[in-house]
Amino acid sequence: MPSLTDTSRFLGRAPERFGTAEWRAVSGLWAAFEIYTPETTPLRRIEALGGSVEECVSSLAARDLDPRKYEYIPLRSPLPL
Repeated sequence: MPSLTDTSRFLGRAPERFGTAEWRAVSGLWAAFEIYTPETTPLRRIEALGGSVEECVSSLAARDLDPRKYEYIPLRSPLPL
């Protein structure tokens, strides 16, 4: 599992575009994605990564983002690792 300082390169990116090495780097981490509403119509981009939901919430709050507007999903590689 990568350190959280290594994860900043994944923020703002869509996991659907990750390559094999990138999936290996984030597999097992939690990701925060903005919840879709007709008003926001967010893109499916990672806004926070962490070893737990709590770490994602802390990361979002540190950036003055409302953690209640995000869903938290564990990342599992669709590729054989």
